[in-house]
Amino acid sequence: MNTKQLLTIFTIAIVSAFLGVLAYSMFFGSEKEQVEVPVYVSPSARFASLPDAPQGNYPDLTYAAEKSIHAVVHVTTKGTTTMPGMSFQNPFLEFFFGPRGSFGEPQQRPVMGAGSGVILSSDGFIVTNNHVIEDASDIQVTLNDKRSFRAVKVGSDPSTDIALLKIDAADLPYLKFGSSDNLKVGEWVLAVGNPFNLTSTVTAGILSAKSRQIQILGQLSIESFLQTDAAVNPGNSGGALVNTNGELVGINTAIASRTGSFTGYSFAVPSSIVEKVVKDLMEYGEVQRGVIGITLGEMTSERAAELKMEKVRGVYINGVIPGSGAEAAGIKDGDVIITVNGEEVNSIPELQEKVSRFRPGDNIQVEVIRDGKRKPFTVKLRNIHGNTELVKTTSKLSKLGATFERVSDAEKNKLRIRNGIKVVKLTSGKFKEAGIKEGYIITQANRVPINSEEDLKKVIEVLNDGLFLTGIYPNGQVSYYAINIQE
Repeated sequence: MNTKQLLTIFTIAIVSAFLGVLAYSMFFGSEKEQVEVPVYVSPSARFASLPDAPQGNYPDLTYAAEKSIHAVVHVTTKGTTTMPGMSFQNPFLEFFFGPRGSFGEPQQRPVMGAGSGVILSSDGFIVTNNHVIEDASDIQVTLNDKRSFRAVKVGSDPSTDIALLKIDAADLPYLKFGSSDNLKVGEWVLAVGNPFNLTSTVTAGILSAKSRQIQILGQLSIESFLQTDAAVNPGNSGGALVNTNGELVGINTAIASRTGSFTGYSFAVPSSIVEKVVKDLMEYGEVQRGVIGITLGEMTSERAAELKMEKVRGVYINGVIPGSGAEAAGIKDGDVIITVNGEEVNSIPELQEKVSRFRPGDNIQVEVIRDGKRKPFTVKLRNIHGNTELVKTTSKLSKLGATFERVSDAEKNKLRIRNGIKVVKLTSGKFKEAGIKEGYIITQANRVPINSEEDLKKVIEVLNDGLFLTGIYPNGQVSYYAINIQE
C-alpha cells in the first residue's frame, strides 16, 4: 500500500468521524428544559349558586320551617257583589213619555277569595290580612292537618291591613311573636303560606330593607313594611314571615310586581305593629291608636342645609295640630324629630311605626332639633278625637238587639230568595221594639241587598234617616219594617 492510498484512507476516516459526531449532536443531543407557568383564565359562565357562608355551611332553615308550617292556615272566603240592573230602551215608549232610565233590580253575583293566616293561640285566634276577609259573608279556615272550621271575625284594622279571626278549636299549634326590631338587613327569613292554593308552601330569602312605604293602604294608613326577597305570590297574603328561630316577625301582605306574580320584592307588616293591633282587637274590639298631633315631611339635603344641620336626619314637622299632645308639650313647626324613646327615626314610616305601639294616654319621649340644638319633650298621646280616653266600639248595629246567622241555600231555594241574613235571637233593642220576631230574614235594608251582618252594618253606620227593612219569615210571609236608629 503506497503513501497515496494511506492518505486517502486517513482522510476518509477523519471525515467519517466528523460526520458521525455532527449527526449524533443533531439527533441525540440534550433537549432544552421547558418551564410552564400556569395562567388562570376566568370562565365565561358560572353556576348560579350562592357562595358559602363564612363558616362554610348554609343556614339550616329546617327547624323554622317545621315549627311554622303547622301554625299557618288556609283561609277561603265567600261573598257577593252587587251588579247594576240592566237598562232597557223602548223607542215607542220614549217617544211618548221620554227616556225611561234603567229597569231591573241590581244583580247579586258570588265572589270567592283565598289567602293565609297564622294561629296565635292554642284556642284558635288567627291573624290574617284585612284585605283577605274584607266583605266576606263566610270565612273558612283549613288547618295543615286538613281539618276545616268556620271562622268569625273578631275585628280588623284597615289602616295596617290586619284582621283577627277566631275558630272553635283547642290544642292547636301556634307561633309566638319574635322581634322585628332586632331583625337585620341580610338576615335569613322564611315566608310560609298558600300561594295559588298550594297549601303549606315555604320559601326562603333575606331581609332586604326595613320601614318601606309603598302607598298601598291609602290615606291615614301606617306603612312600615319589611321588604324581603322570599317568594310571595297571590294566596300568601296573611301568611307568616318567620326568622330562623321559627318566630313570627311579620305578616306577608303585598308584592311589587307588574305581572301580578312574584318578581323579587315582597312586603310584610312587622310584628311590632301586628302584636299591638292583635292585643287591642282582643281587648277592645278596636285598635287604640295614639297620635302626637303633627303633620310631617321628609328631610332633604336642601332642608337640612336651610336648618344648618350637619347631616340629613330625622323627620321634619310641617305643622302642629291645635289642641294636640304635641302642642301641649311645646313642640313647634320646623322642629326635626330625631328620636322617639331614645330610638333614632329618619323617615316618616319609622316614626309612624314607633308611635303606633302606644295607646292614647301613654307618654313618649320625643327629642327634636331646634335652632341647631337638641331639645327633649314628653308628649302625652291622644286619640283621634283629641282626648286621652280609650276608644270603645259603639256600633249602631248593637242598638238593634239582635243576633244573626247566614241563610242556608236550602232555605233560600224554599223561599225563592237570592240573599238574606236571619234573626236568630232577640234581646232588648230596636228590633224587638219594632215588632220583629226571631226567624225573620232580612233581604234588603234601605233597598240595599243584604248578604251578611257586615252588609247590614255598612248600611246602618251611614244612616241619616230611618232604617227600612224588607224581609220574609220562614212561613213565606213578606214583612216590612221602619226603624228609627237615631232615637
